[in-house]
Formats: sequence, C-alpha cells, structure tokens
Amino acid sequence: MTATALSVLDLVPVRTGQTSAQAVAASLGLAERADQLGYRRYWFAEHHNMPAVASTSPPVLIAAASGRTRRIRLGSGGVMLPNHAPLIVAEQFAALEAIAPGRIDLGLGRAPGSDPVITQLLRTTGTTSDVEQFPRHVQDISLLLSDEGATVRFTSGGEYSVHATPAATGVPEVWLLGSSDYSAQLAAAQGLPYVFANHFSGEGLERALDLYRSAFQPSAALAQPRTFLTVNAVAAPTSEEAEARALPQLRMMSRLRLNKPLTALETVEQAVAAETDAATDQVVQATRSRWFVGTGESVAADIRSFAERFGVDEVMLSPVAGAFDAEPLAEPGGRAQTLELIAAAI
Repeated sequence: MTATALSVLDLVPVRTGQTSAQAVAASLGLAERADQLGYRRYWFAEHHNMPAVASTSPPVLIAAASGRTRRIRLGSGGVMLPNHAPLIVAEQFAALEAIAPGRIDLGLGRAPGSDPVITQLLRTTGTTSDVEQFPRHVQDISLLLSDEGATVRFTSGGEYSVHATPAATGVPEVWLLGSSDYSAQLAAAQGLPYVFANHFSGEGLERALDLYRSAFQPSAALAQPRTFLTVNAVAAPTSEEAEARALPQLRMMSRLRLNKPLTALETVEQAVAAETDAATDQVVQATRSRWFVGTGESVAADIRSFAERFGVDEVMLSPVAGAFDAEPLAEPGGRAQTLELIAAAI
C-alpha cells in the first residue's frame, strides 16, 4: 500500500458571532496552512442559503486561495452543475487554470446544493442546465475546455466553434462527485476520475466503488479508474477535546436531518450547554460513529485503515472541528489544529 495522501474539503463554516468576511478569512488561512503542510489538494464546496455555510461560490474562493498558496491543487467539491450553464462553468475554470496553471481541479456534482426554492431562484435567468441533461453537460464542459473546443451544429447545416478561453496552455482536471450508483456509473462510462462523498452519509460506498471500477471505460483523460474518498475529521491533543470540538457540527447535522431550523454553528461551549432530546441524541450518535475523531495519532491510524480497506491512496478531510468562545473569529483555530496533527502523524 502506498502512502496515503491527504487533501481538504472546505464548506467555509460560519459560527455564532462570525461574519462572512471573518469566515472566508479563516478558510483562506486554512488553505495557506494546508499548502504549507503538504496536503495534495484543497476543494471548496457549493451550498446555498445556509446560515452556517459560506461556500456559495467555489470559483471565487478558488481564485482567492490561489493568491495565498504555492503548490497545492485547488478545486471545487463541487460545482453543482444543474445550477449553472456549462459554458459559464468552463469559462470560470479556464480562467482559474490561467491564474494558477497546473493546479486547478473541477469537481462536478449533480445535486442542487440547497432546497427547492433556492434551486428555482438559481434557474430564473439565463441559460441554465437541469438534472436530466447532466451527463451531456459534463461532456460539453470537457469539450469546451479542450484545445479543439466544442462545435455547435445548426439545423440549417452550419457550424459554430466555441472555446472556454482563447489560447489555453493547460486544462483543469475534471472529477465527478457523488454519493449514489448513478454518479459512479456515469464516471465509469465517461472515463472520469470519481470521488464518493462519504462525508455526507457513507451509505452505499462499497457498491459505488465496485460499480465504478468494474464498469470503467478508458478515455483520453484517464486510462485506469481513479478515485478517492471524503471523511469528516477532528483531531486534538486529547480525545476529550476532539469530542468537544466535534459537537457543534454534529448538532448542526442533527438539525439538518430532523428538518429543524438551521442556525450559525454553535461554539463548543454553546453546544455543550444546549438542551437536547432523544431524536437529536440519536442522530448525533449515529453521525459520530462515521466520523474520525480523536488524537492526531488515532485519527491518522483510522485514515490509513480506511484507505487500505477501500483501496485508495488519497483521503480528503473535511475538518469539522468547532471553535471555543475565546478563539479568534478570523482564524481557522481547531480546523488548522486538525490538519496539523493528522499531517504530523500520518
């Protein structure tokens, strides 16, 4: 088994009392630290209208992070393609490739990243894609990013050439993201690298990987199946601190699962002192059982075992460590500690 490479998935969490500007500053500081620590890639998610999540626009955040980092790959985990016209996505990521040549990943997802109201608002203007057209739009983006570009053929017989950028010297690496059989089969059919979003639920992981690997069709972009997995992780000097830092995000996940009103993330002190109930406790415990929480050494050991079990050489961490009241609002705090301790141990 080769050494396990580490990467980072960032939702740009927003805690109580923190502004969007402070949350973004903290995440950019975390990207810089991940670069220094030797992490392979740093991806920003796309979510909308959530009080605890500021990662609404991955391309903007990637551009900002490119100026704060030197060698780490930067990307989207992912761009939710039904929300955007394929040409816009291709143009944005071609521009990012020009800003940070050889360091850009384009992760594409099929989910809308929010509720039905926001989904409708995202589609009220311009030419947007829809879920049914997802496979074709994935192909369109790859063509638009290529040197040859895409060709529009008119019913009258004429043709029109379209390029995402005039004179590209490189292209982003396109990945397909998902947590279902559908995404695994599509990635296999199109010969794309695949990421299973294990941090979201973890259900169906083995089946999705089996489908992807067994059905994979080599493409110009990729000769062999290539995949990695995401996990939620919290590391601290003691297991007690790690468990405390995990609680705010665990309680946020319980509100999401139980369809309760969403709020900014609680601080650790707020989460510990909050009233609870049986339904919340059940979701918290079930969710916690799938997370990697502990000291740097114990979490690193869990990551190694996890990577070996599923035959991957890379694991992407979503550092879900909460903050204590006294920790600076514009700094990554426990999330940086998580990355530091795991990197040192692994």
